[in-house]
Amino acid sequence: MTTTSERVAGSRARQASQRVSQSVFDGSRLRVVLLVDVYDGAQQQFLEAYEQLCNQVASVPGHVSDQLCQSIENPSQWLITSEWESAPPFLAWVNSEEHVAMVEPLHSCVRDTRSLRFHVVRETGGPAAAPDQAKRRLQTSPRIGDGVIRHALTFTVKPGSEEIVAKILADYASPEPQVDDTTRLCRTSLFMHGNRVVRAIEVRGDLLSALRHVSRQPEVRAVEEAINPHLEQDRDLNDPESARVFFTRAALPAVHHVTAERQDAQAERYALHYPTRPDRGMKLAELLARQDEAAADDPRSPVLRSTIFQRDDVVVRLIDVRGGLEAADPVQALGLSDPGQVAELTTLQDDAAGASASKEGRLARFLELARMDLVTDRRSPDA
Repeated sequence: MTTTSERVAGSRARQASQRVSQSVFDGSRLRVVLLVDVYDGAQQQFLEAYEQLCNQVASVPGHVSDQLCQSIENPSQWLITSEWESAPPFLAWVNSEEHVAMVEPLHSCVRDTRSLRFHVVRETGGPAAAPDQAKRRLQTSPRIGDGVIRHALTFTVKPGSEEIVAKILADYASPEPQVDDTTRLCRTSLFMHGNRVVRAIEVRGDLLSALRHVSRQPEVRAVEEAINPHLEQDRDLNDPESARVFFTRAALPAVHHVTAERQDAQAERYALHYPTRPDRGMKLAELLARQDEAAADDPRSPVLRSTIFQRDDVVVRLIDVRGGLEAADPVQALGLSDPGQVAELTTLQDDAAGASASKEGRLARFLELARMDLVTDRRSPDA
C-alpha cells in the first residue's frame, strides 16, 4: 500500500505551477545567509559561540556546509552562510526548540541579526555542475512573485480566556500602514481556533522593517500588554531577551503560496487549522501545497488564493474563496481529497466521531472542525 507520505515524496520532482510564487517544496538546494552585527570587543566571544554552534549543526540531517566571513571594512559585521540539501530539513531545525537552545549563547554578543533564505537556481563550477546533479538539486526556473511577503505569528492563550482575548484583538486602532518609502503593510488577518491565535500579515517591501514598525506603534503595544496575562507562555515585552524568545517561538512561516489566474474582488478570506499527528506537519503542508497547485489550474475550484503556514506540527491554510465557504465543495475547500489522507496526517478523524459515513459527509465535517473563527481582517488603503 502506498502511503500519503510516499506519494508526496515522489511528487517533488514534478515542475511547479507558474502561479506558485512561494514554495519550500521544490527539492532544490537552499542557501541560508545570516548577517550578524557583533558588539564591539565581543568578537572572540562570538567566535567561540559560533564554533560550538557549528559543531552541533554539523550533525543535523540535511545540513551540507557552512562558512563564516568577517567584513573587510567593519570588524563588527559578520556573515554566516550555510548550505542545505533542501528547505524542509532546514526549516524543521530552525523552528525547533533545539535550535532555540543552540543559538542562545550568540545573543549576549550580537547586537542584531538578519536571516535570508534562497533556493539555488543556477551554479557554475564544483561538483554540482554535473548535469544529473544540477537537474536534481537546482531550482528549474525562477518564480514570478506578486511583490507581497506573507508571514504569520501564532500563540496560545489560557483556556477560558478566548472571548476576552478575541475582544482585545478585535478592538484596536490599525497602525499606520506606511512603514517607509519602500515598505507598506497591506493586510492583517487574525483568527482563533480554540485557544490558538493566528495573525497573518501581508507586506510590500521589507518584512523585518514592517514587523519592527508594528511593534513600536502605541496602539499595538497596548494590545500586546492587554493580552499578556492571558498567554500560556509568559513574556515581558520590556525585556528584549524575553520578547525575542517569545516571537521566535511564535513565528509561523509561509511555506507555500499560490494564486489562481482567475480573481474575484469579492472573494472571502478563511483560515483552516489542521491538527496534525506528531511529526507529520511538514508532510501535511507539502500535500496541501501540491493539491492547491492543481486547484489553481482548475477553473471549477472556488479557492482563488492559498497560503500555507507551517511550524513543527502547527499547519494553517489561509484561503480566499469565491462565493464563500458554505457554498464551496468541501473537498476543494479542505484541500484534502481523501478521508484516508485526513486520518493519516491529522487528528480530525478522531474528533469527528459520529460523522456521516459517506466520503462527502466526512470531509464536510472535517472542514467544519478545521475552520478557524475570524477575529478581524483589515486591509490598508490602496493595498
